[in-house]
Amino acid sequence: MKRTAFSATALLTLFALSACGNSTGDRAVTGAGIGAGVGAVGGLLVGAPLEGAVIGGAVGAGTGALTSPSQIDLGRPVYR
Repeated sequence: MKRTAFSATALLTLFALSACGNSTGDRAVTGAGIGAGVGAVGGLLVGAPLEGAVIGGAVGAGTGALTSPSQIDLGRPVYR
């Protein structure tokens, strides 16, 4: 039950943050959110959701900050 609730929460977070934005900051923040959600779900499968979320968040933030809207663009962030 706990795993299902955690997975559902991670997926909802992923969908809520599934936008990139145009500024480097927006892209880093949303990339971190997406990466943390995906990393948490992946980590949950191997028994380490916290570590997965941290690694996924770091990779997502780096990817978001280092890419431009012309390379990856998922639209306007939900929070803007």
